[in-house]
Amino acid sequence: MNFFKADQVIGDRIKLAVTNPGHMQGTVHPGNGSVTQDQGFGKLVTKAINGANDAVQQSAALTEQYITDPDSVDVHDVTIAMSEANLAVSLTKSVVDNALKAYREIINIR
Repeated sequence: MNFFKADQVIGDRIKLAVTNPGHMQGTVHPGNGSVTQDQGFGKLVTKAINGANDAVQQSAALTEQYITDPDSVDVHDVTIAMSEANLAVSLTKSVVDNALKAYREIINIR
């Protein structure tokens, strides 16, 4: 393996950008590595709760469609939707529970 020395590397610094819309939006400040968020924690939690709710509703709709017209929906799609909904609700519940726990600890600091 060939490694370059610092004086052999020429060019600009690598610019960081959000390439996946699923990633958190923000601006990376060079030097300190901090990220300025366009939205607060409350909005992120609300977005996560709405996403979990949408996953549950989609799972329920697929299940209902499978019950009423079994040939129109693959059973694997129903199972995957149910698993995604379960995971979304579990993760959201975990984040909210830990946030409440942290809030209670902050309130009880003496």
